[in-house]
Amino acid sequence: MNLKNKNILVVGGSTGIGLSLIKQLSAAGANIYNISRNGSVEWPANVNHLALDILGDVTATAAFLPQQLHGLVYSVGSINLKPFNRLSEDDFLNDYRLNVLGAVKVIQQALKPLKSAAGASIVLISSVAARTGMSFHASIASAKSAVEGLALSLAAELAPSQVRVNVVAPSLTETPLAQNLLNTPEKKEASAKRHPLNKYGQPEDISSAVAYLLADESAWMTGQVIGIDGGLGKLKTS
Repeated sequence: MNLKNKNILVVGGSTGIGLSLIKQLSAAGANIYNISRNGSVEWPANVNHLALDILGDVTATAAFLPQQLHGLVYSVGSINLKPFNRLSEDDFLNDYRLNVLGAVKVIQQALKPLKSAAGASIVLISSVAARTGMSFHASIASAKSAVEGLALSLAAELAPSQVRVNVVAPSLTETPLAQNLLNTPEKKEASAKRHPLNKYGQPEDISSAVAYLLADESAWMTGQVIGIDGGLGKLKTS
């Protein structure tokens, strides 16, 4: 994939899918900019890091970024699973702020260098739950559905500026965020069996798809929601 010397911003690259993506981007020769609250000892040496809480003031982002930005990945999310009658208004608001408004704020700060690149790519992360009815997912599915709506609208609005916007929608992936869902052999086995391919995801499964959407090889793709979910979102095998 052609990512050499491309300037890529990853938001949330200290763990999980974001960390896996940074490693892939570094190996492909990209110039990496990361925004997250914490750094990572697993980062390669060429990561430019801005310590920032995405829920707070993000105006420092504009000065942090280069004049041309070829890619932006918002790899921030939450897993808030509760019965509907136990979900509070704050649950819905918090999931929306983190998954949707955080992306909005960063993209707004990055618009000028994205447009200046004369061909850029934004990738947002949704969830299989946004399009597949799943119990206890009302809050996070609502937020991720909004992520998909945001991406489609931006894809249309930014197409004349040659900025592509796409979405990757994973199912359960083995990351620190999903630790409580995969912390015993029994939970791992049950989670694997829920997927037609009989396995849950690994960070590299998702980050590889994101890297493709950042690369020149996907230059004619925009406004797409791509399920990387072991078949869970589309297939019924029993």
